[in-house]
Amino acid sequence: MKITIPELSLIILIGASGSGKSTFARNYFQQFEVISSDFCRGLVSDDENNQSASKDAFELLHYIVAKRLATGKLTVIDATNVQPEDRKEYIKLAREYHFLSVAIALNLPEEICHQRNTQRSDRQFGSHVVRRHTQALRRSLRGLEREGFRYVHILNSLEDINNLEIERQPLWNNRKYEKGPFDIIGDIHGCCDELENLLQKLGYVKNPPTQAEEFWNFPTYSHPEGRKAVFLGDLVDRGNRILDTVKLVRNMVQAGTGICVPGNHEHKLLRKLRGKNVRVNHGLEQSLEEIDAIPENIRENSIKELREFFDSLVSHYLLDGGNLVVAHAGMKKEMQGRGSGAVREFALYGETTGEIDEFGLPVRFNWASEYRGDAMVVYGHTPVPEAEWLNNTIDIDTGCVFGGKLTALRYPEKELVSVDAAKVYCEPVKPLGIGSNRTAQQEIDDVLHIEDVLGKRIINTRLQNNITIREENSIAALEVMSRFAANPKWLIYLPPTMSPVETSQLPGYLERPEQAFAYYQNQGITEVICEEKHMGSRAVVVVCRDELAANRRFGVINEGIGIIYTRTGRKFFNDENLETELLARLNTALSDSNFWETFNTDWVCLDCELLPWTAKAQGLLTKQYAPVGISSRLSLGNAIALLQQTQNRGVDISSQLNNYTQRAEMANLYVDAYRRYCWNVNDISDIKLAPFHILASEGAVHTDKTHIWHMEEIAKIAQTNPQLLMETNYRVIDLTDIEGKNQGIRWWEQMTAEGGEGIVVKPLEYIVRGNKGIIQPAVKCRGKEYLRIIYGAEYDSPENCDRLRHRGLSHKRSLAMREFALGVEALERFVAKKPLRQVHECVFGILALESEPVDPRL
Repeated sequence: MKITIPELSLIILIGASGSGKSTFARNYFQQFEVISSDFCRGLVSDDENNQSASKDAFELLHYIVAKRLATGKLTVIDATNVQPEDRKEYIKLAREYHFLSVAIALNLPEEICHQRNTQRSDRQFGSHVVRRHTQALRRSLRGLEREGFRYVHILNSLEDINNLEIERQPLWNNRKYEKGPFDIIGDIHGCCDELENLLQKLGYVKNPPTQAEEFWNFPTYSHPEGRKAVFLGDLVDRGNRILDTVKLVRNMVQAGTGICVPGNHEHKLLRKLRGKNVRVNHGLEQSLEEIDAIPENIRENSIKELREFFDSLVSHYLLDGGNLVVAHAGMKKEMQGRGSGAVREFALYGETTGEIDEFGLPVRFNWASEYRGDAMVVYGHTPVPEAEWLNNTIDIDTGCVFGGKLTALRYPEKELVSVDAAKVYCEPVKPLGIGSNRTAQQEIDDVLHIEDVLGKRIINTRLQNNITIREENSIAALEVMSRFAANPKWLIYLPPTMSPVETSQLPGYLERPEQAFAYYQNQGITEVICEEKHMGSRAVVVVCRDELAANRRFGVINEGIGIIYTRTGRKFFNDENLETELLARLNTALSDSNFWETFNTDWVCLDCELLPWTAKAQGLLTKQYAPVGISSRLSLGNAIALLQQTQNRGVDISSQLNNYTQRAEMANLYVDAYRRYCWNVNDISDIKLAPFHILASEGAVHTDKTHIWHMEEIAKIAQTNPQLLMETNYRVIDLTDIEGKNQGIRWWEQMTAEGGEGIVVKPLEYIVRGNKGIIQPAVKCRGKEYLRIIYGAEYDSPENCDRLRHRGLSHKRSLAMREFALGVEALERFVAKKPLRQVHECVFGILALESEPVDPRL
């Protein structure tokens, strides 16, 4: 005996105690597919036969089953299930999750069941129990289909059970094995001239008719590269060549060069052809006129074959491993790949709010605005002026029959290809409208949802998989973003933290270039670039060609041409006039250097240092560093004066005096160190901007370029306005050349001796992969006097320096790698025009990781 079970089934085993349901389940289904009521009793009471625990056990069973159905897993319920009221709840559950309900009844003789129970020490109950189960089962057998089971299988003997073969059948909408490439075409509505033009534009070749039947004797199309056309339904009604359109599509489906899903207009026409009473409107009259014009001698058979074709169309398809979903009106995440009346209804009509608009049409609920699925959904049904992406979905019905365009989406390229309508075939009841300057995605992204960023999250990036963001760190990031951050629409990137070099063992030093060179050489890298570390603050600058570009690409309104923000997403300047003037001058420099034309863009994101340091950290200087410096110098000066008076009286305190003198010298060095970073900022002329990365522009994230490329391209911009823009000094070091390394070390020593902050050492390539994934994109090597600001005036005394040397780099380096991967991912998602929530998933992740505790000695 062989039975077929759909892949997405909720299977309810029905049988008396002792009928062998559990054995049957073990023999024919996988371990985790079977949910047993006995096992659930054991979970809640430690006794599988504790009938008093049945209520809790079945609540648990329902909960587990619901979780499995939600994730699309075939599930088997192993319980007696002989009463209709028990089965009713499972049928309801299957419908809720769009699963097919399957009943498998083990209808064995009462004697066999009772005999089996007597052989089990845990089933010592009277024969009346088995008799009651058996009678209830047999009363139910004829009515199982009426109860709502889609499939019913009754096994009437041990032979049936032991010789059973179960075949799992994929649902009709499961075509995951079809990998493409595809050309997905929106609503045609009988515009066959435009369809043929579009197919030719897409590279399809017209083939002569191959059908023997007179009605279907119509040319078909195929693609020389093996591409397939996917038709999103609404082939019929309104246009001037309705049956030609149906013939072309049907023949491509028959030839294997096309795939088609039904639209609501096909559904309505099919009902009419079946003799149902439907209202003839919205273009159905044109379809019926063409059908009536079919020659009488073939009309009846042609109508029959039209019905068969329309009836064969499946509500929606999962393609390319489930990465692509095609449906006429769209498909929610929880419905994808499932089979039910509700799924088909949604695929045909979408979802309405129950309201009627001023044109007498139903108001459609914008399901795509809440879509969070991983699969790309391509659909039509609702005419739009332009096809636009929204949350990984796209509506490509661009109203051809209303005088708009017939549009195709090339997959996986995500390229839109259109042909204009030859004329207006039908006046729309509701005007298509005019496309907004802001995209549909930007309109939706005006409101960000807290559930998209809060809680524990695992983020997969191109550079590093499974980056975990802990819930407590997410909360910290949300606090910063909600209270202090700039307009989130600008926040497409945050810089990563940077790991310092391994600790130097040379007396008086914590960091030196030798350790940076050794680190990269050990990673197999032969050349590095050493860039001067500017004495300023990290700044991300987004600047657009004009306000129209800012509105179009970032969705901001009346916020100028860009923004300058800190590495924690806060606006860099409190003075908006200063920011506006700086951005205007940078825009001019970009224009004068022909940047916009060279990069074919109207926006750019730059990673920079903004000088002086006090432009951002004035409060830190006045409230922390300066008070420490002044109080240290005053108190130590007073102490030294008293010690000298004491020594002048003949008391030997030379060691104490020497100690305090050294501490005073350290205090003076501390003050000198932070003073180098300070100058007054009265206007724009006092500010310097030093870009060092061209992060991204339209259509490109520039992580595929070398750091030399970045330096050279930035130099071209800086040369147009040297008063504002600083070039970054750098050296390229051959790590296999000892003298070359020594020259790099001497350059660092000279720079830091003159008060410079230090250098950043990087591989020439922006991203380098090692044996264990990507390696550190940069390490910082700071000068001796700059570290005095970080660690305090007396950090380089022998006892303090020794303590600081015992610092752990592993966590800091891990943090730097994770943040770097998230930053690159955020830019790539933005450039790919992903929803802003997906960009902010990475930006929030960086902020959250910044709240992780690290070794304070770093």
